[in-house]
Amino acid sequence: MTAASMRIAAVFAAGLGTILALTAEGMRRADAAGEINVYSYRQPFLVKPLFDAFTAETGIAVNVVFAKKGLVERLKSEGDNSPADLIFTVTSTRLEQAFEAGVTQPVQSAVLEGAIPSQYRDDEGHWWGMTLRARIIYAARDRVPAGSIGTYEDLAGPEWRGRVCSRSGKNGYNIALISSLIEHHGAERAEEWLRAVKANLARRPQGNDRAQVKAIHEGVCDVAIGNHYYYGKMLENDEQRPWAESAYLVFPNQDDRGTHVNISGVALTRSAPNRENAIRLMEFLAGPGQTLYAEQNYEYPVRPGVPWLPQVEAWGTFRVDALDLATLSRNRNAAVRMVDRVGFDQ
Repeated sequence: MTAASMRIAAVFAAGLGTILALTAEGMRRADAAGEINVYSYRQPFLVKPLFDAFTAETGIAVNVVFAKKGLVERLKSEGDNSPADLIFTVTSTRLEQAFEAGVTQPVQSAVLEGAIPSQYRDDEGHWWGMTLRARIIYAARDRVPAGSIGTYEDLAGPEWRGRVCSRSGKNGYNIALISSLIEHHGAERAEEWLRAVKANLARRPQGNDRAQVKAIHEGVCDVAIGNHYYYGKMLENDEQRPWAESAYLVFPNQDDRGTHVNISGVALTRSAPNRENAIRLMEFLAGPGQTLYAEQNYEYPVRPGVPWLPQVEAWGTFRVDALDLATLSRNRNAAVRMVDRVGFDQ
């Protein structure tokens, strides 16, 4: 057993941090080529094919610990003795929070810098986006004529009174969207928008993104906000396919700034006992692993020019909001307070 693997065993024995669910293969022993230890908020079935492909190419073992929450706190608790090399998560805000917690270190890599556009990575290299996810509008096929809604701002219009569904305003994806509106319109106009959307809700915010599309199917509402890839996930699910088929996708703001996007991404931990191997994995995911990474969850490759999954391409191309995602973190606290002020979730 390697020294890093022994540290992992010690951490588990001591009961430190959040109770974590291991992937099916668990924490594997490294072969002669070495190893990488990953803490992941991304579900095992999404990341295992990527790591298997990397191991097949390099011989480097990838050990994964999965949790729904608490990994940053775990890294802080473990400090310099942490066995983790990389943290995988979603949204630039979560990645920025890991940086602010002091559990990451910068990476200088010509490969990464050449592959990942500047708006999808930290200026100093503390975190790097790997896939894009669009925050779109789902609209009822039989009740919302094509072209009748085209922007996020349209959701505030009086014609949508009692016709909008949303998950909690404090969900990370919605906070990021509100943060982008603050950046584009200023806090005052963004709050006016949020109050108007609150007034247009068909029900109290609840559930996840898929639940909003289900509500469209059931006639509870006519339009909803959600991430694009759930459309593909619902279409492959026998129970949920009718939900998806009852709606069509609107990529907002195509005549001006473009559709808001966020990322899934990765950061090198401050301790990183296998630093060089970890950077090699990051470079693999930004290079030959891009298509494989994106297709696991119907996401868009962050690297320009990489072909989209055919099913995703069939949903249409769209203009992307070019906003630097680092600005979303700066507006996050203001967005959270705004959700409270307007009573969005009440």
